Amino acid sequence: MKPLSRRRFGLLALSSPLLLLATPASASQMDSLLARAIVPRHDSERWVLVEDQESSLSLYRGKRRVERFAPVSLGRGGAKPQRQRGDRATPLGEFRVNRFNRHSKFHIFIGLDYPTPTHARMALEAGVYSQQDFDDYFSYYRRHGYPPQDTVLGGFIGIHGVGEGDPEIHQRFHWTNGCVAVTNAQIERLSSLIDIGTRVVIR
Repeated sequence: MKPLSRRRFGLLALSSPLLLLATPASASQMDSLLARAIVPRHDSERWVLVEDQESSLSLYRGKRRVERFAPVSLGRGGAKPQRQRGDRATPLGEFRVNRFNRHSKFHIFIGLDYPTPTHARMALEAGVYSQQDFDDYFSYYRRHGYPPQDTVLGGFIGIHGVGEGDPEIHQRFHWTNGCVAVTNAQIERLSSLIDIGTRVVIR
């Protein structure tokens, strides 16, 4: 069983500039966003809540929880509002499922639309994005219908299984590069219950 306070497997040195937290203004913005995000859009909405403090993933229908997976694993670098490429952190925020890869090395990969426009705006305000970076982000988004994956904010964030990884490490550590990991059986179950466009809140 995982300890209540989970260790980060292979945590990067805290002196790395990539592990700096967002500015207080950005953190405040994210707190406000998350407070609104956990309110269901309607009584029959099917949505997902990932909670870092509890190492859990829950599927809701409106306000009613219908499935709960625990423990789950998040990024080795923690969970934070302002993620940057290479810091191995899981981004906090509200996302939408935008793709499924059923041939992933992690068994099944459920992709999320990170970085969202909210993350892009926070990056601009924090000085992580230049104005040109910000403009390029939205230009790409308008052309492709999904966010760029190769900016300083990183990308390829999703929910996936352990795949051929070590189940023992999964049980004991936060081991991913920023994604949310569940067991292979759990990712099969989850992928059968959600679809493109499902809301996923990570807090």
